[in-house]
Amino acid sequence: MTAEQETPQYRAAHLRRALAEDPRTAEMGVRVNVRGDDVHLSGEVTCDERRAELENVLHEAAPGLRVHNDVRVADTREPARREDLR
Repeated sequence: MTAEQETPQYRAAHLRRALAEDPRTAEMGVRVNVRGDDVHLSGEVTCDERRAELENVLHEAAPGLRVHNDVRVADTREPARREDLR
């Protein structure tokens, strides 16, 4: 079965596995949805570089697909002020 013949669910699972196993990303928390020739990514990562690497890995794993990267970069800075709990 070629990549073009895979169902969207199998194609998404294949791409999730590629993101999890590639040392550049090693990402398991990103959601992957496939609709036709479009791949939609969502979730959160720790830096802009990781976000960009997600696209690179997907382009290598499935060169014919268009990637829509809606992954957000988490704000990991320390709070600017103290939080008051009441």
